[in-house]
Amino acid sequence: MRIYLLNPPYFPHFGRSARWQDTGRAGTLYYPIWLSYATALLEQEHETRLVDAPAWDWKIEDVIDDIGTFKPDILVIDSSFPSLNNDIGVARAVKAVCPAITTVLVGPPASQYATQILGHAAIDIVARLEYDFTLQALARVLECSKDLSSVDGISFRINEEIIHNPDRAFSTSADLDTIPFVSKVYKKYLHIEDYFLGQSLYPEVQIFTGRGCPNQCTFCAWPQTLTGRRYRVRSISSVLDEFAWIEANLKVKEVFFEDDTFTISKDRVLEFCKGYQQRGLSVTWSCNARANSLDLETMQAMKKANCRLLIAGYESGVDSILQAIKKGITTDQIRTFAENARKAGLLVHGDFIIGLPGETKETIEQTKKLIREVKPDILQVAVASPFPGTEFYVWCRDNGYLLTDDPNEYLDGEGHQKAIISYPALSNEEMVREANEILRGYYLSPGYVPLAMRQIFRKNAVDELKRLWFSAKMFLGYVL
Repeated sequence: MRIYLLNPPYFPHFGRSARWQDTGRAGTLYYPIWLSYATALLEQEHETRLVDAPAWDWKIEDVIDDIGTFKPDILVIDSSFPSLNNDIGVARAVKAVCPAITTVLVGPPASQYATQILGHAAIDIVARLEYDFTLQALARVLECSKDLSSVDGISFRINEEIIHNPDRAFSTSADLDTIPFVSKVYKKYLHIEDYFLGQSLYPEVQIFTGRGCPNQCTFCAWPQTLTGRRYRVRSISSVLDEFAWIEANLKVKEVFFEDDTFTISKDRVLEFCKGYQQRGLSVTWSCNARANSLDLETMQAMKKANCRLLIAGYESGVDSILQAIKKGITTDQIRTFAENARKAGLLVHGDFIIGLPGETKETIEQTKKLIREVKPDILQVAVASPFPGTEFYVWCRDNGYLLTDDPNEYLDGEGHQKAIISYPALSNEEMVREANEILRGYYLSPGYVPLAMRQIFRKNAVDELKRLWFSAKMFLGYVL
């Protein structure tokens, strides 16, 4: 079988794999990470091609020409909630010139809108939830022309009737160790220099050491629409083997762990740090972390093992809001986390969200106060987006706060996130204005200069300066 895996054209630098799917304000562009893991599995048995149209500035005409050259049997189209209509349109354009191709749509919308998606003749099959192993099973069946009813996790049409097979069981930890290194896929199919994370040294790669998240945050889409709540992990030996391969084969400055919460197990973090040092590895790494999951001792061990930065979802400076979204942390824990990270010599990328349940102008002031207290080295402020399938979406819908129930309307004309909820005490326009003002006030204030200098005068001074300069140019172009 010949399988073409496509991150479809849309806005330039549009990130379907990002947690907030939009065009990054600081120049961020994520790898098509989930498609890449699927490619790693599929290329073991089939001839595959992975195409990242947003990264390559490809239009639909470029894709159609490339498909005409590759002549695939299966077209896998990645999708996200804000780009769903566009992505179905891409499938329609391909079908118009290649009617025999089997189109499979994947991504978070597949778990919520399978029936509606299959109402479009351009989509033949929908692979719901975590889809890489599902695609592996599907390709085997299609190659042998067997009955699709044997493939768990898919929806499809038979004579205009839509069939929903049972969900596929989520991958296990043992399953994850069988997937070839995604970094090898990046080297073979993509251009490492195309991808940029505002908090990471450039160039970088993103990998998973585990999937799923047991925490109950109501707004987070990945566990609720793609990966599930149960945390499954690769063996530490597998992770270290991939690190060694990256050091030997890729000229990157940093590896970022995209796990929702790499730090959920202190013992596993320390096992990784010990193995990293024993193997004499040197590439810098960073990870997502929860504000209540690390003590100073563990942070110090991470620093010794060349960890550079932690991304922490602080979300709000108000305890009642943190409780309402089931974040499982307190503002005091945020303060302690920030203090310990600074003592350990780790940078912190602090994420905040404006517009969560209970938000008012007064609570925003409390969040601003907390930001001034904890002084994140890198600050991100987003407006709250209630993605379909999340508990937050249901809450907004049931209380009449949604301005639209169409996620295709979540972006503005330039591909940037906009607010699509409005509260009696806080309008959608005020949410956007406050988020932008927090960012502008933080980064353009004299108080940020010491924080920027702290980042520059570190081990990787030149690379830190390049990262800051590029992010600043992109950010200023957005806010000014």
